[in-house]
Parts: sequence; structure tokens; C-alpha cells
Amino acid sequence: MKDEEQTINAPRGDGVENAASDSAEAAGRMLSSVRRSTARTQDIDRHVGGRVRERRIMLGLTQQQLADLIGVTYQQAHKYERAINRISAGRLFEIAQVLGVPVSYFFTGLEQDSDRSVTPRERMCLELARNFAQIPNERHQEALSQLARVLAVE
Repeated sequence: MKDEEQTINAPRGDGVENAASDSAEAAGRMLSSVRRSTARTQDIDRHVGGRVRERRIMLGLTQQQLADLIGVTYQQAHKYERAINRISAGRLFEIAQVLGVPVSYFFTGLEQDSDRSVTPRERMCLELARNFAQIPNERHQEALSQLARVLAVE
């Protein structure tokens, strides 16, 4: 009977230690996975916020104007663009409608977007679009558009 107790008790002790060790390893893997997931989620939030900002600038809107159109404060619109606050699905839908784009617009380019910043050329294009939208005279806009077409051919 003593031999039976030893064989019964011995595996049990090892099993508990192994289970604790396996559990600790699993928890470590899970924590690492959660950190990667959180970092990826934050990257996506930054991308979406950047796309909101990009589209707003293309339309020549200020953050205050966008905020008024979607019914939030200027500060909240700023936090959305900087990914300080996450944009809910309903709010993103509303922003898409106000900016005249499908919701998928905000996720375009996400696959190849890997921690890159806006290049000086992209910044110049955004400024050009913003300035163009602020030209009040349609004839001047058309003249500038024709000039760009002519220069692009050269």
C-alpha cells in the first residue's frame, strides 16, 4: 500500500508543478500577444485619425468646422485625428458621411502603412488641396487647374 501511495502522490506533485509552469508560459505568451495586439490597434487608430485629418484638409475644413458638422467639440475632433481618443463605429460612419467618403476610405493603405510619416511631398499636396479649396473665385480655380494640367504634361 505504501508503494501505491508513492506512485499516486508522485505524479500528482509533478503534474501540479508542470501545470503551474505551463500556465505561466501560456500567460506570458498571452501577455505578449496582447501587447502586440494593443500596439497594432493603436497603429490602426493613428492611421484612421490621419486619414480623417487628410480628408478634412483636402476639403478645406478646419477642425472646428468638422467638429460642428459631427456634433462634437473642437477638442474631441482634435483627439480623434491624433488617435488620443478612439472613434466609435457610429461616429466614424457619421464622419464619413460629412467628409463625403465611404467608411472604407479611412482604412485604405493600412496594409502598407508601417510606422511611416507624411513625406514633404505629401504635405505639399495636402496644402495645395487645402489652398485650392479656399479660393473663392471658381474662374481662378479653373485657371489654376488648367495650369496644373499643362505643367503636368511637360
